[in-house]
Amino acid sequence: MDSHKLKLRGRHSYESEDTLPIVSNEYELDRRRREAAAEGSSYVMDSPVTLGKSYGAYPVKKTWDDSGANSLTDFSAVSFESGLLFGLMRSRDMVITGVLTLASLITRLWLIGRRPNVTWDEAHFGKFGAYYINHTFYHDVHPPLAKMLVALAEVVAKHNGSFDFKSGKKFPDHVNFTLIRVQLALYGVALVPLAYLTCLQVRISRPMAVLAACFVLFDNALCVMSRFILLDQPLLFFTATTLWCAVTFQSVNKHGSAFSRRWWTWLLMTGASLGCVMSSKWVGFFCVLMVGIATIDDLFRKYCALMPWEEYANHWGARIIALIFVPLLVYTACFWVHFSLLYKSGTGDHKLSADFQAGLKGNMLNEQPYDITYGSFADIRAVYNGPGLLHSHVHTYPSGSKQQQVTCFPHRDTNNVWQIQKAHGVQANYTTDSIAFVNDQDIVQLVHNITGATIRASKGFLAPMTSTHFEVAAENITSSTEEGVTNWRVEIVKQKHSGRRDKKLHAMTTVFRLRHVETGCLMRVGSKRLPKWGWGQSEVTCLPDPTKKKNIRSNDVLWYIEHNSNKRMEKSDLSKYVKSNFLVDMVQLNIEMAKTNNALWPDVNKYSALESKPWSWPFLVHPMRMVGWNDKTVKYYEIGNPLLWWASAIVCIAYPFRLLYLLGRMKRKCPLWCPKELLEFWDNSKFLWGGWALHYIPFFLMGRVTYIHHYLPALYFGLMQLAFELDFFFKRWRRGRFLNTAAWCIGAVVCIVFLYFAPFTYGWNKPAKLLAGRKWLSSWNIYEDFYAV
Repeated sequence: MDSHKLKLRGRHSYESEDTLPIVSNEYELDRRRREAAAEGSSYVMDSPVTLGKSYGAYPVKKTWDDSGANSLTDFSAVSFESGLLFGLMRSRDMVITGVLTLASLITRLWLIGRRPNVTWDEAHFGKFGAYYINHTFYHDVHPPLAKMLVALAEVVAKHNGSFDFKSGKKFPDHVNFTLIRVQLALYGVALVPLAYLTCLQVRISRPMAVLAACFVLFDNALCVMSRFILLDQPLLFFTATTLWCAVTFQSVNKHGSAFSRRWWTWLLMTGASLGCVMSSKWVGFFCVLMVGIATIDDLFRKYCALMPWEEYANHWGARIIALIFVPLLVYTACFWVHFSLLYKSGTGDHKLSADFQAGLKGNMLNEQPYDITYGSFADIRAVYNGPGLLHSHVHTYPSGSKQQQVTCFPHRDTNNVWQIQKAHGVQANYTTDSIAFVNDQDIVQLVHNITGATIRASKGFLAPMTSTHFEVAAENITSSTEEGVTNWRVEIVKQKHSGRRDKKLHAMTTVFRLRHVETGCLMRVGSKRLPKWGWGQSEVTCLPDPTKKKNIRSNDVLWYIEHNSNKRMEKSDLSKYVKSNFLVDMVQLNIEMAKTNNALWPDVNKYSALESKPWSWPFLVHPMRMVGWNDKTVKYYEIGNPLLWWASAIVCIAYPFRLLYLLGRMKRKCPLWCPKELLEFWDNSKFLWGGWALHYIPFFLMGRVTYIHHYLPALYFGLMQLAFELDFFFKRWRRGRFLNTAAWCIGAVVCIVFLYFAPFTYGWNKPAKLLAGRKWLSSWNIYEDFYAV
C-alpha cells in the first residue's frame, strides 16, 4: 500500500490502514465540507468507503484491486498521487459501457424486420404516430410523449401517414417499417448500459454490475418488446434514466457538496426524467412515488441531523422545484406539443369541450354560421357540466301532461336538433322571407326537428322528479293547444367574445336563459336523472319565478348554441371567436383518459389468451402469444428468461423478510451489523427493491385488464436487485475470492438460456410443435391453446 497512498482531496491524507476522523452528525460533516470547499478542496470523498462504522466518514479496513471484487468504492471519489489508476478506472468503465451497448445493439436489432406485417400493438401505436403526421386529433388512454416519439420515428423513416396499420396487414413498400422499429429499439438498447451505470452508483462491484447489465441484455421478454413499434421501449428507457439519475443524486447528495453544480445537475435530471416517464405512460407515476418516498426519507434524516432551519428550508425548496415543478412542466409541455400538432378534427375530439372542438379544422363546430337566424337548426347545450344537449324523443311522460319527454343527452344525436322559430301565431317562411337574426329579448319557439313537437311548459303540470318545478314537455301544436305555452324569451346573459358584444345571438359565444313567457319560469337542467322510462337521461324542468324578473345566473339555467345550420347563411371559422383554455383542455383530457382506462375491465365470462393476472407474472406462469399461431407465419412469444424471472422474484419477495430479520436482531441487541452499516445497506438497495415493489404491487389493486408486459418495469428493478444480492453474498463468501468467477459463470448460464428461448424472441416460422421441448411449465401455450374451442 505504500505505493498507493489514499488521499482525500482536502487538508488531510491517510494511509489505507488508518481510520478517518469520526464526525458526530451529518450536519457537522456538511460544515466541514463547506469549510474545505472555501479552501478550494473537499473534506470528504464524493462516495465513501462503506466497510467502516461511521456514517459520515468511514474507517478504511481493506484495499481494493483492479477487478473491483473487494471494493465498494466509487473510484470517482478518490484520487491517487499519480492520477493514473483513476484514469484507467474511468477508461475501463467507458470500455465496458461501450461493449455492453454493442452487445445490446446486436441482440435488439438482429432480424428486426423479419416479420413484414403489423404485429400486435403496432396496430394501435403505429396508427397514433400517423395521426401526428396527419395532424389529426385522436383519443387514447396514455399520455402523449411516447406516442410522439413513435411519430418522430415515422417522420425520420419518411412515412407520409397514409398507412392505417391494420392488425396483421403487410406493410406497403413506401413504409420503411424496419427503420421505424430500429429507432424505437434504440430506447431498449440503452437499458443495458444504463443498468451497468446504475449498479455502480449503488455500490455494486464492477463484475456484478456487468452481470446486472447482462441480466437485462439476456432477458427474452425485454428483448422482444424492444423490437416493435410500441410504447414500452420509451417507457422503460425513461424508467431506467429516472433510476440512474435518482441513485446518482443520492450519492452526490450524501457524499458531495449540497447545492453544487453537480448536485443541481443530477437533481434536475431526476426531475426531467420523472416528467418524461410519467408523460409516456401513467405507470411512470410509480417512479414519482419511488423518488418521492426516498426524498422524504432524505429530508427526514437532515431534520434529525440538526441542520439549521435556513439550510433545511433550502433543501425543501430545491426538491419542490426539481421534483415537483420540473416534472409537471415536462408533463404539461408534452400536452402543449400534443395539442399544437393535432389541429385537425378526428375520432377523439368529442371527448373535449365544445370550445376546443371549435378550434379544430374540419370539425362541425368550427365550420358553422356565427350569427343565429330564425329558421336555423340548432344544437343547444347546457352550460351545467354533465347533462349535455337539449333532447327529445317519441317517448312520453307516464304521468303529468303525458306529452313527449324533453331531456338532456350527453352525446350527439339527431334528436338533439331544434329549429328556432318565431313566436306562436307569427306567420313566417324561413326559406323565402328575408333573413332575420335572433336578438336579446326575442320570443321564440323551439321545434323538434325529428318529431315536429314544440317545447312547452305550464303551471298545470309539475316535473316528474323535481316536484317544486314545472314540467317541460314537447307537443305537436294543434288548434286546441293553449296559446302562449310554447313561447320562450331569449335573455342574453353573456357574450364571451370581446369583439362582438352586440344584442345578437351567436353560436358558441352567447350564453343565455330561456324564460317561459306565460309563467316566467326558467328552463333548467340539474343533476337528477329520469328513471328507466326516461332512459336515465337528465331531467329538464322549469324553475318557477313568480316575479318574472329574477336575474339568475347559475349554470343550471344557462344555455348556448353549440352548433347550428342554415343553408342561407355562410359558414364562419369559429376559431376566430372561440378560444379554449389550454390548462382546462389538458385537465379535461386527463380526466377522459382516466375514464377510458377505468373502462378497460376484463370480461370474466370470456377467456383471453393475451390477458394474465399479476400474481402469475414474476413466475412466468402465462407467457403471451404476440401474433397468430399459424404454422407458416413468423411467430413471437413474449416469454422472459425463466431463470432470471424466477430468481429475481425470489430475492425480491424475500428482501423485506430479510430486512425485518436484521431489524429484529438489532432490536434484541444481537445485531449482525451496526446501525450505520444497516443504513448503508438500505440506502444501496431501497431504490432497487422499492422500484420493483411500487411497479408491481399496485396492479393487484387495479380492476382494469392486465397483461404480462405490465411487469417489465418491475422486472428491470428486480434484475438489478438480483445482482445486488449476488454481489452482497459473494463479497462476503470467502472474502470475495470467487466473485469474478461467479459473475462469469452465472452470466454464461443466463446467456445459454437466452439463446435456448431465442426462437420465440427473433421469430419462428415453422410449426410451434417443434419447440415443444422448451415447454418448461404446463401452463405455457407454446404449441397448444388450452381454451381453444
